[in-house]
Amino acid sequence: MKQRIIGIDVARALAVIGMIIVNFKVVFGENGRPWVRAFAGIFEGKAAATFVVLAGVGLALMTNSAIKNKDQAKLKVAQKRIAKRAVFLFFIGISYITIWPADILHFYGIYMAITLVLLTCKERTILISGICIILVYPILITILNYETGWIFATLDYQDFWTFKGFMRNLFLNGFHPVLPWTAFMIFGYWFGKQDLHNDKFVKKTFWMSTLIFISIQVVSYLSISILSEGNQEAALELTEILGTDPMPPLPIYMFNGIAIAFALISACILIAKKFENSFIIDALNKTGQLALTFYVAHVIIGMGIIELINPSKIGNYSIEFSVIYAFQFSLLCILFAIIWRKYNKSGPLEWVVRKITD
Repeated sequence: MKQRIIGIDVARALAVIGMIIVNFKVVFGENGRPWVRAFAGIFEGKAAATFVVLAGVGLALMTNSAIKNKDQAKLKVAQKRIAKRAVFLFFIGISYITIWPADILHFYGIYMAITLVLLTCKERTILISGICIILVYPILITILNYETGWIFATLDYQDFWTFKGFMRNLFLNGFHPVLPWTAFMIFGYWFGKQDLHNDKFVKKTFWMSTLIFISIQVVSYLSISILSEGNQEAALELTEILGTDPMPPLPIYMFNGIAIAFALISACILIAKKFENSFIIDALNKTGQLALTFYVAHVIIGMGIIELINPSKIGNYSIEFSVIYAFQFSLLCILFAIIWRKYNKSGPLEWVVRKITD
């Protein structure tokens, strides 16, 4: 069995830290210095996309050996484990959605269930499936109104707890809707099926993905600038269609997210391999192994502490506070991971998942 790829866990740690920055900004407040807002905005939609792509990579690493060797018994065990984890994550996400409406875990469970269907498909079929999901989405939201249920001023979803509202939010217009966000996991699954121990392939992926990401950013910016002709209202409308914002998740955003995820993961694989024995890489590696624990902890503990201290000020903190607190919480997560992994093989929530699903 080939050695574990450290860079995958390093990338997972960076994705979680990025999500913490974004979520703390949204919850606590984002008014303040423009450059700090711009810095925090870099992670918007990209950190979560990378997190989901990494989950797809993880599914591939779980099943590659069984599929390659045509070991049906081993594959069935892996499929059963994935199905159980999908159900577990779905219900974990639903269980605390009242305190964190932007939860990704319940969506995650559905992404996994859909990707499970594609496990033994040819690589070309996997890629085409991901592309089709991305391209069919704009057609769907022209037929079904994307804004239904939303009060965008407060980011409240009116009929979430009705069957119709829940299904609409889950599949069409939630924070991370199954269509098209499942494509992130599908592309991640395809990527994980490649030879990630091959430096030549990983370097090529890094440069190609980086070039695609930059090209999309430039084309998006220029298209909006030229077509709006300096009209701010027109620019805002065009940004929804041609921009790289995650809501709604149109093709430009989706391909942009996949490109940056591939670039980040490839960079982490290469850097982690070169500096495998460095303290920083080791710390991030351990942090990435506890990613699920930290994702839940940043909501329950990270947000919970501030809500206990001063609930009336939630949403009115400065962007400086939100970003500094996000970094402080992330550093505590890294410290916890270093200490925890000295005595335990897996994180607290990761241990629970394994106990229930293995």
